[in-house]
Amino acid sequence: MPATLQAYRQKRDFNLTSEPKGRKAPVSGDSFVIQKHAARRLHYDFRLEMNGVLMSWAVTRGPSLTPGEKRLAVHVEDHPLEYGDFEGTIPKGEYGGGAVIVWDRGVWKPVGDAARGLSKGHLEFELYGEKLGGRWHLVRIRGKPAEKRENWLLIKGDDEVARAAGSPDILAEQPRSVKTGRDIAELAGEAPGWSSKTGRISAPDQAKPVSADGKTKSRAQSAVTSASPNPATMKGARKAPLPAFLEPALASPVASPPAGERWIHEIKFDGYRLQARLEAGRVKLLTRSGLDWTKKFGKSLIADLQRLPVGTALIDGEVVVEPAGGGASDFGALQADLSEGRTDRFVYYAFDLLYLDGYELNNVPLAARKGVLRELIASSGGAIRFSDHFQESGAVVLRHACRLGLEGVVSKLRDAPYRGGRVQAWVKSKCLSRQEFVIGGFTPSSTSRRAVGSLALGFYDGDRLRHAGRVGTGFTASVAESLFAKLERMRIAESPFANRLTAAELKQLRFVRPDAVAEVEFRGWTSDGNLRHASFRGLREDKSARDIVREGPVGQAEKARAPRTTITLTHADRLYWPDDGVTKQGLADYYAEIWPFIAPFIIDRPLALLRCPEGVNGQTFFQKHAWKGLNAHIKLVPDPAKKHEEPLISIGDFDGLIALVQAAVLEIHPWGSTIAAWEQPDTIIMDLDPGEGVSWRDVIAASGEVRQRLEHAGLAAFVKTSGGKGLHVVSPIKPGADWNAVKSFTKDIADSMASDSPQRYVSTITKSKRHGKILVDYLRNQRGMTAVAAYSTRARPGAPVSMPLAWTELSDDVGPGYFNVSNAPTRMNALNAAPWEGYREAAAPIPQKLRKTAARRR
Repeated sequence: MPATLQAYRQKRDFNLTSEPKGRKAPVSGDSFVIQKHAARRLHYDFRLEMNGVLMSWAVTRGPSLTPGEKRLAVHVEDHPLEYGDFEGTIPKGEYGGGAVIVWDRGVWKPVGDAARGLSKGHLEFELYGEKLGGRWHLVRIRGKPAEKRENWLLIKGDDEVARAAGSPDILAEQPRSVKTGRDIAELAGEAPGWSSKTGRISAPDQAKPVSADGKTKSRAQSAVTSASPNPATMKGARKAPLPAFLEPALASPVASPPAGERWIHEIKFDGYRLQARLEAGRVKLLTRSGLDWTKKFGKSLIADLQRLPVGTALIDGEVVVEPAGGGASDFGALQADLSEGRTDRFVYYAFDLLYLDGYELNNVPLAARKGVLRELIASSGGAIRFSDHFQESGAVVLRHACRLGLEGVVSKLRDAPYRGGRVQAWVKSKCLSRQEFVIGGFTPSSTSRRAVGSLALGFYDGDRLRHAGRVGTGFTASVAESLFAKLERMRIAESPFANRLTAAELKQLRFVRPDAVAEVEFRGWTSDGNLRHASFRGLREDKSARDIVREGPVGQAEKARAPRTTITLTHADRLYWPDDGVTKQGLADYYAEIWPFIAPFIIDRPLALLRCPEGVNGQTFFQKHAWKGLNAHIKLVPDPAKKHEEPLISIGDFDGLIALVQAAVLEIHPWGSTIAAWEQPDTIIMDLDPGEGVSWRDVIAASGEVRQRLEHAGLAAFVKTSGGKGLHVVSPIKPGADWNAVKSFTKDIADSMASDSPQRYVSTITKSKRHGKILVDYLRNQRGMTAVAAYSTRARPGAPVSMPLAWTELSDDVGPGYFNVSNAPTRMNALNAAPWEGYREAAAPIPQKLRKTAARRR
């Protein structure tokens, strides 16, 4: 296979595409790169440096870590070495038009003679990448006569980095670029050389790459350029030795963000505050009190920090975990990963630079410090990200953060120096009530022998530990067990609380030394000084119990808006989502917060229910009829068209909803009509279900097309996440048309979309036709069929909910499972109006002409 770039150049117009024209290098190195490429179909371009070019294969389904699993790899034209650093958008209409990210990169080493292996059709090699490693095979498939393309198979070897069949998919686990931290969907609409995650994308990785043999590569073998910024040129920088540790700046709490151009605003992260100390290739991660936590976070994060182009540095930042599915940073997920020894999801967000290459930067203005930090971080890739800031109004930034269910905003004076301790130059405003509490006792779980069921919490008022109530949700199964083991060793005979507890508060309570600190999210304070709807977020091993005081004004109880219920939950600590810490009580608390919003969509309608008595990891079943022990608040409603069949299920009030929670109902699917008008639907739902290989941006575009078609017919269109994979476009209609007319109308929309854009949409359920396409599912709009209710939870990992959105909120930032039991109430509390404000008032009849067409079809 002689190396040439002729085919590569003939396929491209370099006046239109930003891809490098490149040249064949005079020497050959050992780099490899895998680029995730959303062209006409999403695929992965696998490239090995040989003979001065990148030999390339298009791997249709991407690499698999399962030994023996064959992935088709189509041999394509050689690419220039410079292409290994290309990340951006190829213009539509050009060859390979679409978004490209650098999914993995590193070096490779052939096993035996590479040229001989290629000639014989079996190349065996080892990869040393940021995501992939171990032994691999490329095996040529014997082609058919006259077949133009050359097909190979990419196969993982059986070694220590291989994964068993059924293990998590590396492509889903780590979808982002190792260069900029972006996902493929985040490139759409961005200017060349710019990233919403990192700001300007300048030179490639500034650290010189190392070959498999440990030798540094030459410039001809790598496109690496650029030196790190010179701190000596910064006003206020002072030459000094690298300090062992600096006391971190702590933000002062305020009710609302400050206004004015002097302030910049950053999203408040939900993780562990850590200083990264870098010295001659050695890295330490230090907590806010100076503890060395380097070994807690695994080797990958440390390796990414070691690759930063610095000799010595002290960086202020935060380690977080961002769950899959477009989720925000989650302290609970971080705690769970630390507890389970999982290290592949840690991300370090750097937001300040305190020292660089012989110079102390404390007296340099913040804006200048962040500017230099951005340069250092922007090309680092991997798990190191730059924490960007916003210069818009602080109130606007906070409102947007809260609508996304985030914790809050940190506002900083742009010209301020860095000072340790609680400062006024940094202030924090929160979207929700959240703080640390001292653990003074626990109750054992009612469903597991050696796990906690709830924690008794307190805070210090001078030298007195005041009781603040209990928290009984938010523990994953493993965290509940580890807490039990830890607290059992801390048991004491006497209560550590200064105030006397009631009989109810003392029930099954075991007292412990008040040394452990828990971070807790809650919805306010009751009139008797207890937390309302509290959820455990994790232990704070970086904070001292004696420093824990009540934040905010004491003695002012927030007025509880949640409705009251007469239903008593049994085994309230039963875990419905064990991996996410959501218990039966946690689900009831969620519905109490969300009740005013969900009620119109589930009250007095026939319901189909997904019940999971053992939680989402156990047996599940769909239920439309009564079961043994049915609570009296769950109503039985006979179907007038099927009088001889069992009655259906319905609820009429909040007690009915909590009765469903008690019965382990994790999904609520209502009919599109009420029990007062069974045959006259008042709702249309178009379910957009993406097949494999469809991007989230394509799903968003599809929802816009459905909206246009509905509005063209004179109907209003609203959108919500499904909590699963796609979006639901919903239209309220005035009762009048029957089920057949509604089904016919929605079928016409689905069929016309599939007919107009057959490469994008299908309207049939057949899975074989759905790869790379979106199913426009209209079958929810017929008698007896249902769709998940707005605001209902889903029985899926992450405890997601189906969340109504404003059309302007559709973006790459909010995936189908972004909103969940934890962050949905925060979002709803932040909104001035419901996202579907005026929903029922917007109802209009299906056009008469379309009804007549449906009647003729019958």
